Amino acid sequence: MPIQKADNAKLQYEKWLNSSKLDPESRAELLSIKDDPDEIKFRFLSNLEFGTGGLRGIMKAGTNCMNVYTVAHATQGFANLINKEKDAHRGVVIGYDSRNNSALFAKTVAEVLAANNIPVHLFNDIRPTPEVSFAIRRLGCLAGINITASHNPKEYNGYKAYWEDGAQLPPDHAHTVSDFIASIDIFEDVKRIDFNTAKKAGKVKIIGNEIDDAYIETLLLQRINPDAVPAVADELKIVYTPLHGAGYRLVPDLLHRTGLKHLYTVDEQMIPDGNFPTVEKPNPELPEVFKLGIEVARKVGSDLVIATDPDSDRIGTVSRRSDGDFAAISGNQMGVLLLEYILSTRKKRGELPDNAYAIKTIVTTELATEICRRHGIKQYNVLTGFKYIGEVIKKCEAEGNFGYVFGFEESYGYLSGSYARDKDGVCAAMLIVEMTAHYKSLGMTLWDALDNIYREYGYFMEGARDIYMEGLDGIKRRVEIMKNLRQNPPKFIGGNKVTAIGDYLAGTITDLESGISKPTNLPESDVLYYKLADGDVAVIRPSGTEPKIKMYFLVSAKSGDSAAEKVNRYLSMSDDLL
Repeated sequence: MPIQKADNAKLQYEKWLNSSKLDPESRAELLSIKDDPDEIKFRFLSNLEFGTGGLRGIMKAGTNCMNVYTVAHATQGFANLINKEKDAHRGVVIGYDSRNNSALFAKTVAEVLAANNIPVHLFNDIRPTPEVSFAIRRLGCLAGINITASHNPKEYNGYKAYWEDGAQLPPDHAHTVSDFIASIDIFEDVKRIDFNTAKKAGKVKIIGNEIDDAYIETLLLQRINPDAVPAVADELKIVYTPLHGAGYRLVPDLLHRTGLKHLYTVDEQMIPDGNFPTVEKPNPELPEVFKLGIEVARKVGSDLVIATDPDSDRIGTVSRRSDGDFAAISGNQMGVLLLEYILSTRKKRGELPDNAYAIKTIVTTELATEICRRHGIKQYNVLTGFKYIGEVIKKCEAEGNFGYVFGFEESYGYLSGSYARDKDGVCAAMLIVEMTAHYKSLGMTLWDALDNIYREYGYFMEGARDIYMEGLDGIKRRVEIMKNLRQNPPKFIGGNKVTAIGDYLAGTITDLESGISKPTNLPESDVLYYKLADGDVAVIRPSGTEPKIKMYFLVSAKSGDSAAEKVNRYLSMSDDLL
């Protein structure tokens, strides 16, 4: 009789308890759940999945969680890939953020790589994720790893894996690592060397401020108009919070170096702390994380509050409106504000390349498409995930096109310049402040600028819905929903006729009236894309990092009220669609 999954979880649980390599604290933790079969199943029913984004999970003992054993196990698989590529001597950059256990996990990664004769360059303290991407390219390393769970709650940690171009791992490399992990035992087949021993032997080198300096100097080169901030420096006031994360040092340093005189910080949130004591979730997409920042802004008379997430790759903003209140600017709205500012200013200064191009993801606002069309530049539409933006930059540069000007995704990620291949909240902070200064010189806030964009290009609006499916059957439910949508495609969404369906797993876009299918020319991905009769778009995909299905609605209308009504209509029927 075959072993059932529940039995396998119990076997794995007992294997861990009986291992001589398990530390006393983890053993005590596991013994405390011996009478909780559901918790044992959660921790041991499967392994934490390694994908193009690396690992992410709750910090607990067990195969399905983030701990020193799963981190070491994944790193051994990554080390096997690196050694297979025959370029191990180039080494690996390791960074980490302010989360609990991030420094411990980073040292664990260093011990495994060093034991596999792979040189390690380890940052001496917490750093923004984009600086890790920059350092890979700067040092000529073969790969990089950053320990972070981005904007997830405090219980989580993660492991982002990068390749030599500074972008996250391509799918074929991620599959290879996953296969290696599956083929080796988590306790017996993982090589490790004592950290201090490896450091004394020169196998681990510590990175200090030298990369910080090079990174900051490179970011200063990304300014669109270096005179914008100094021109209004006496009046411009900005409030910044790193939300207890890695931006606490470099973001203020960079902003001051642009000429900003009046930078105010949220003191309670300037202290790196993996418990994130002042927020429930350290996510700059959530308006509630700006509560303390808005209080500071009101005291000092600032029109803008910016916040980076714990690893400083994402950035969120609230701006004062004409009525005096503060309101959040969405990821899509900030993206089009920056895109319009960059294109119009570079064009006015005669600095827009003839071969200029921008990149967005398929779930990002179609307003960006219209802005690029009006400015006469090419736009690439890619799958969700900044690695795909990085791949386009890499491909274009290989073909001799160095005209990249801007890329962004709706989830608050932006990149201007190809010095890194991941979203950069540090650079975005600088550009947002510069753009704010530009509009201040015209007597405008960012909300005024956004209103002008809508009047010029049309009223585009976006809505998103996250449907969480946690628990042991969560993955199965998500798979069944996507399968059912493919077998029984909707004919109408929100009363709007579906005219075309893009199935990025099958790699096709099918026009429903003609029946003609064309290739997406994008990598396979579990994404469904629906084009509607009036040009609106609906997209459905499972999250790659969290137990949920994400739904996106991209609409346009003749007025803001009409656009909002359409978004609300789509969101209200999203449950029925699934």
